[in-house]
Amino acid sequence: MKQTLRHVHPLAWTIIIGTMFGRLVTSMSIPFLSIYLTKVLGASPTQTGLTIAVSSLAGVSVSFYGGYISDIIGRKKVMLASIFCWASVFVGFAMAGHLWVFLIVNTLNGLCRAVFEPTSRALLSDITPGEHKLLVFNLRYAAVNLGVVFGPIIGLQLGSAKSTFPFLITAIVYIAYGLVLVLQFALHGKNLPVRSVSKAPRLREALAVTSRDRVFLPILLGTVFCVLGYGHFGSTLAQYLALNTHFADGGKAFSYMLSLNAITVLIVQYPVVRTARHFPPVVPLILGNVFVSAALILFGLAGGLPLLMFSVVLFTIGEVLLFTMMDMLIDRVAKPEWKGTYFGTIGFNGLGSVMAPILGGLLLDHLGPEHGPAIFIPLALMTAVGLPFLFTAHRRLTEREQSSKIHRAEYNERIG
Repeated sequence: MKQTLRHVHPLAWTIIIGTMFGRLVTSMSIPFLSIYLTKVLGASPTQTGLTIAVSSLAGVSVSFYGGYISDIIGRKKVMLASIFCWASVFVGFAMAGHLWVFLIVNTLNGLCRAVFEPTSRALLSDITPGEHKLLVFNLRYAAVNLGVVFGPIIGLQLGSAKSTFPFLITAIVYIAYGLVLVLQFALHGKNLPVRSVSKAPRLREALAVTSRDRVFLPILLGTVFCVLGYGHFGSTLAQYLALNTHFADGGKAFSYMLSLNAITVLIVQYPVVRTARHFPPVVPLILGNVFVSAALILFGLAGGLPLLMFSVVLFTIGEVLLFTMMDMLIDRVAKPEWKGTYFGTIGFNGLGSVMAPILGGLLLDHLGPEHGPAIFIPLALMTAVGLPFLFTAHRRLTEREQSSKIHRAEYNERIG
C-alpha cells in the first residue's frame, strides 16, 4: 500500500487533501442552510426548497460545459478560475440577509461547484495510471467523508442553523486551497499528460458523443433518480426534523445524523468497495438505489432517534455503493479523448438534486411535517424509478464488453 501511495501524483494529493478541508467547512455551513432559511428567515418549506434547488439547477446547466471547456483550454485554467470565484460566493453567503440574496448566491454556488468538481475529477483521471485509479477515486471519496465527520459538529457549535458566520470560514479555506493549487500547478503543471484533442470540437458534437452512447445514456437517466433519493437527506429530511415537533431538537439530531453518515462511510467504504469491485460495474448502482429507497421509507416511519440512526447507516451503504464506483464506471465507459466531457455530462444527473428539495418542500407544505410516511414513501418510490434504466445499462454494457472480447480474439487469431 505504501508503495502504491508513493505513486500518487502530487497534484492528486492536493485535490484529495483540499477536498477534505473543503468538505469540512462546507459541511459545517451548507447542510444547515435549509434550517436557517426556515427557522430564522421564516421561509416556507416550498420557498426553502426552491432556494436550495437553484444551486443544483445552476450546476446542471453548466456542469457539462465545465468538463467540456477543460478538455479544450486545460484543467489548470478552469480549476483556478472556478475555485477563487467559489470563495467569493461563500463571502456572499456570509453577508446575505434576505431570501432573494440567498437565491442568487446559491445559484452562483452551484455554478462554481459544477465547473470545479468535474474538472478536478477529470484531472485525477489524467494523472493517475489505470491500475491506481480505483484507489485514488476512493481516497478522494474518503477525504470527502472525513471532512464531513467533523464539519456538522463544528457547525452545530458555531450555530450554523442560526448564523451565516461559518460561511466566512469556508471562504477563507477555499482561498487557501486555491493558493496551494497555484503553487502545485507551477511546480508540476509542465508534467501533466497532453490530451490528444487536435482541435476544439463543436459543442454539438460533444453532446452527440454522449447522447448516442447506448450504455452511458441509461446510466445518466438511472442516476438522476439515484441522486433524487440522495438529495432528500440534506434538504427534505433536514426540514422535516426541524419542523416536526415530535423531535425535541431536530437541528441537533440532523447534525449527529450527518456525522454518523460520514463515519459510516469511512467504516464501510473499504469492505463495500472491495466486495463491489468483483461485481459487474453497474450492479453496485442498482444495489445502492435499493438501499437508499429503503432508507427513505424508514425515515418516514421513524418515531425516534434509534430508527433514524439505523436508517442513516442503511442510507449510507446505499450512498457508498452509488458514488464510490461512479467515477470508475464513467472512466470505464468514456471514450479516452472525451473524458472531461463524460465527467461533465454525468453532472446532468444533478437534475435529481433539483427535484429533491422542491418535491420534498411541496409535500411538507401540503401534508405537514407530522405525516412522515405520506412524505417519504412516495419519495422512495420515485427513487426506485431509476432501477429499470440501470438494469438496461447493465445489460448493454455486458453485451458491449462481450462483443469487444470476441473482436479482440478474432484479431489476435488473424495476426497470430
